Amino acid sequence: MEIFTPGGPLLIFLASMFTSNILLSNFLGMCSFIALSRSMKTAFGMGIAVTFVTFATALINYGIHHGILAKGSVIFPEADLTYLEFLIFILVIAGFVQFVEIILERFIPSLYFSFGIFLPLITVNCAILGVNLLMVDPNLNFDLFKTGVYALGSGLGYCLAICLMAGIRNKLQDADIPEPLQGLGSTVIITGIMALAFMGFTGMVELG
Repeated sequence: MEIFTPGGPLLIFLASMFTSNILLSNFLGMCSFIALSRSMKTAFGMGIAVTFVTFATALINYGIHHGILAKGSVIFPEADLTYLEFLIFILVIAGFVQFVEIILERFIPSLYFSFGIFLPLITVNCAILGVNLLMVDPNLNFDLFKTGVYALGSGLGYCLAICLMAGIRNKLQDADIPEPLQGLGSTVIITGIMALAFMGFTGMVELG
């Protein structure tokens, strides 16, 4: 497998982090991005949790898509059940998060309590669902390995974006910002500038 060719794993990884960043290109997961980017610790915790769940659920849902739902699947080869993907992918994500919570609470309580509210919150993070839906796009034609690379890159791209925003917002705490732009106003402006910066990589790496 040529990793440096167009559509190769390395370029998919870089594109999912930068030019096709799930936050700054597709604007999915903006609620948690804005609400949890006030401190670096919180942002990093959310970013790691999103990365892990995105990677795991994308692989699970890839198997469900090609094994059950898609036309020509292993179990129902004659049926096209892709209209159920939205519902099933949400259930898989919610169920996986609950499973991870139970395992961590039972066997690694210190890690469970360090995550705090992050695990329940990622159940409703639309960035994760967005990655799960995009990875079965027939135009992309991802196999299992490329799906894993794409999901990992998207999760790390989310983590990178939210940590960058947290760092910028911390620096701006002592800045003299006009009152109308304080809080959400400045955050939206910074998000737009960050999106333009990430889009500057367009042409260097492409997802398709």
